[in-house]
Amino acid sequence: MSERNVLLDAFKQTEYQLPGHGTRDIQVLTEAFANVDGDMDSDMYGKGKIIEDFQAKMAAYLGKEAAVFFPSGTMAQQIALRIWCDQKGVKKVAYHPLSHLEIHEEDGLKELHHIEPVLLADKSRLISLEDVLGMDEEIACLLLELPQREIGGQLPDYQTLEAISAFCREKGVKLHLDGARLFEIVPFYQKSAAEICALFDSVYVSFYKGIGAIAGAILAGGKAFTEKSKVWKRRHGGDLISLYPYIISADYYFDQRIPKMAQYFEEAKELAALYNQCHAVETKPAVPISNMFHVHISVSNQALEPILLAVYEETGVGLTSYLREVSEKECYFEVSIGDRYAAVPKERVQEAFKLLDEKIKAI
Repeated sequence: MSERNVLLDAFKQTEYQLPGHGTRDIQVLTEAFANVDGDMDSDMYGKGKIIEDFQAKMAAYLGKEAAVFFPSGTMAQQIALRIWCDQKGVKKVAYHPLSHLEIHEEDGLKELHHIEPVLLADKSRLISLEDVLGMDEEIACLLLELPQREIGGQLPDYQTLEAISAFCREKGVKLHLDGARLFEIVPFYQKSAAEICALFDSVYVSFYKGIGAIAGAILAGGKAFTEKSKVWKRRHGGDLISLYPYIISADYYFDQRIPKMAQYFEEAKELAALYNQCHAVETKPAVPISNMFHVHISVSNQALEPILLAVYEETGVGLTSYLREVSEKECYFEVSIGDRYAAVPKERVQEAFKLLDEKIKAI
């Protein structure tokens, strides 16, 4: 058995787990369908009341003219960028070096759409206004990911967003929002989702991350844009005969968890403070700006894993199911707060962090 599987098995066996909403099992779908009318008509190839009502609901929430439901965000975002490139007649888009499109999609944007990315900033920091102002290549679209997941979920200040948006509109560059975790940043900015999205020409949001649904995404923007996206959705094979399991799940958990985003945000700050009190541990950001953050520990994977296993065994509290190596002397993992954290007795949490600190100091 691999080292990762040992830690994963131990994490699953703990009485309490701090991150996430819970196990991604069939119960996620069963709960969403518990009170659904079995006689309700399903959607058919992107049409029907169930999909059209949800699309209208999300367009209103995001403050856009229209919205289209997609089975995946990967499909939605590649299509958004293709539309903007075709409209301008320029096959270049700009985004962060650690964008999902760059590191997780097997060069889909390049291979399927022949679009060339222009990488802004370096891997360790956010795209700044200066990066945007300093671009010397013509692009059709700039993509901003809010928050920037791979560097701990960092965010630019709102004034920077406004300045970037104004510059793009002045220069005729479309601004697209990778809002996979948009719902989670609303409490930090103290703005509505619609206010944030007003700065962007097109917006993608995910339903399986902070919302915790089974899958699915929304792509929103102007009516002409979304109508073009439906054509590309068909070309990509995204018009399944029915998407209602995803839609019902997304709608159900959206209603359940959107009101809790401020709670998750405050709990993330509370949990990060506990990590930062431990020896050789720091979170990035030091104070979270959403419900997610990264935990960096100046200990090797091999030395930290037995410590975590002991903490899990002695306290019944699971901190993480995996570790990723940064160097021979450092590793990290990601934390996203959901429904689980509030259910853990505070004294058990304190016990787990006291033990973690003691065992790291003893190395």
